[in-house]
Order: sequence, then structure tokens, then C-alpha cells
Amino acid sequence: MAAEYQRTRALTEALAAPLSDADATIQSMDDASPAKWHLAHTTWFWETFLLRDHLPGYRLYREDWPYLFNSYYEAEGARLARGRRGMLSRPSVGEILAWRAVVDEAISPLLARGDLAPLITLGCAHEQQHQELLLTDIKHALFQNPAGPPMWDLQTPAATRPGAVAWHRHPGGIALIGAEDGAGFAFDNEGPRHRVLLEPFALADRLVTNGEWQDFIDDGGYRTAALWLSDGWAWVNAEGVSAPLYWRDEKHFTHSGWRDRDPHAPVTHISSFEADAFATWAGARLPTEFEWEAIAQGHDALAGNQLDAAAPPLPKGGTDLFGDCWQFTRSAYLPYPRFRAAPGAVGEYNGKFMSGQVVLRGGSCATPRGHVRASYRNFFYPHQRWQFTGLRLAKDI
Repeated sequence: MAAEYQRTRALTEALAAPLSDADATIQSMDDASPAKWHLAHTTWFWETFLLRDHLPGYRLYREDWPYLFNSYYEAEGARLARGRRGMLSRPSVGEILAWRAVVDEAISPLLARGDLAPLITLGCAHEQQHQELLLTDIKHALFQNPAGPPMWDLQTPAATRPGAVAWHRHPGGIALIGAEDGAGFAFDNEGPRHRVLLEPFALADRLVTNGEWQDFIDDGGYRTAALWLSDGWAWVNAEGVSAPLYWRDEKHFTHSGWRDRDPHAPVTHISSFEADAFATWAGARLPTEFEWEAIAQGHDALAGNQLDAAAPPLPKGGTDLFGDCWQFTRSAYLPYPRFRAAPGAVGEYNGKFMSGQVVLRGGSCATPRGHVRASYRNFFYPHQRWQFTGLRLAKDI
């Protein structure tokens, strides 16, 4: 527990290290949070649910900071509105790092307590989620600057040249879906384990590429109403969408600034609406989350292009089922049969968001390695695309 805690906390700070205080303070939209806020919120989580609740005599570092850095936990009381997080010019990054150091020292005796191991594991998983959010949120913020400043001025390697699509075939039948009890940590939304009936299907062995997406654009994909769901067509027209987020001519914006777009790399930063339209154009469809998991149960969740260190994340391609891009499914984010949220504030973690969102699977190049598994369920609203989101085609057989 101690080693995992220390690794997790160190990576968060390493990811934020290239940022100035101004970089870490700006907020580009309500969906994103400042990097400084991520540094603070993850520390609030440890201070609140571990130190305050389980270390006798512990006193909060600052009594007014829980109001600033609580995210959405109603049971923890009033909090700063999400869209106002970018107005926090103070505390500075240095002050927040000092708070992190105090919390890290104070928590040391709790890391050896077996009764707290599930909560500590949850805290590490929570901070890993915010590591990915820190990367995607600052990318969106730096993109607002017309100069396109890099976070890391490093050249990324060329993507793997893809071959023709091959297919993982599944005969259908009854499949067991969800995290297995006793098999290790899983979020509450990954269970209970239950049965689903699958019809025969096939899942592509690789993600859709930038080059294939350009073919979709050139063929009028964004101008052909018949390819789109009604809500998607309304969104495309209302927002003037004509390409994935961060595309401009032959380039795209990355954590290393504006770079030539590699046609062989997986396409990313697309919405569920766009993914569904492309699948229709390609004569295929998106998989259900249950189809995806049934195939993923036979694959290594530690493989693929995932985050190992503080460096520019970028999809590279290949035939691993995990990594590179979060993969859209056609499944609504809903509770599994017999799901019950945990009591208290921790029970607000996932269950209350099970409305109007779609499920994504597989992790991305910005997901810390070891964070995801076959049963892992990510979720976003259909129009959102600032995360590393892509698609893998499916078809009926």
C-alpha cells in the first residue's frame, strides 16, 4: 500500500511539473478543471476520507479548503461551483504542493492498516483518474492559446502502420459480465457480476485510424444526414463540427504543440455521435459494452499504449485491445442488475451519474498502466470529446 501510494502521488506531481502557476490555474470550460485544482482535490480526498476520518487528533490543514476542493460529494457539504474553479488564483501551486507534503507525511501510519486497504486502494484509483483528467484538461486549456504552446517539447515516434482489419469472432451465448468478487479492486459500477445473452458478433482487432477518418470526411461524412443519429445531426449543425477536436488542416494539437497528423495513428478526440456516424458509413456498428468485455476477458489489460511516466501521451496504434484511446460502445451507462450504491459520501462516486451517458472501454494513452481491466466502465455524455476517445468497429455475424 505504501509503495503504491507513493508512486501514485509522485506521478501526479511529475505530470504537473512542466506547468507554470498560470498554466495550472486556467480553466478552459466547465467540463475541465485547472491542473492546480486536480493537485488539490486529490489531496482533499486523502485528507477527508483517510486522515480526518481515521487518524485520531488530525486537524485539517486549512479549514476553508474543503469548500474549494470538494468536487461533487453532496454528503461533504457546500462547495465551489465547478465552473468557478479557474477563478482560484490562490492558493498557489507551491502552497498546494506544501499541503500535499503534509498529507503524505501524516498518512504514513495509516498505509499499514489492513482494515483501510480497500479505502487506500480506492484513493489511489481515484488519483489515477485525475492524472488522466489533468492531462486532458491542460491539453484543452493550452489549445485555447493561438500560439499552440507545448507542455513537453518532445517529438513523438511514428505510429505503427496498420494492416487490414482482422476480426475477433465470438459465437454468442451466455456471457458473465462484471468484476468477479475476490479478483482484486474494482469500482462499484463494475458489478455485480451477471449474465447477458450475446448474439454472434465480431470485434475489429484495431482502432480506426486518422487516415480512415479523413476518408470519411472526404466522402461527405459530416454533411450526410443519413449517417447520423438525430441528436448527433443536430449537434453537428449547431456546433459547426467538421472534424475531430484538435484537427487543423494536416496537423493536430498535442501535448507537444502542433504536429503533423500521422495517418496511421488511431483517430481520437471524437464524440459518440461521430463514432456512431463513422461506423454506419463503414457498414459496421459500435460494439455493446458486453460484447467488448466478452472479448477483453481473454486479453492482457496491462498491454498496449498506456501511461507509464510523465511524458506526452499520443495514440500509436497496434492490435492490443487496451490503451491508445477509450473506445465508444453503443451502451447506455446504466446500473447492472442488483447494483446498490455504497452508503455515505463514497457511494456518490459512480451511481448518481447513471443517466444520459454512454460507456467507453479499454483505457487510453493517458490512462496510468494498471488502472483498467476488462470490466472497467468509463462514461461520458455523447457530445464530449476532450478525452482521448476513439472507436473500434463491430459487426454481426
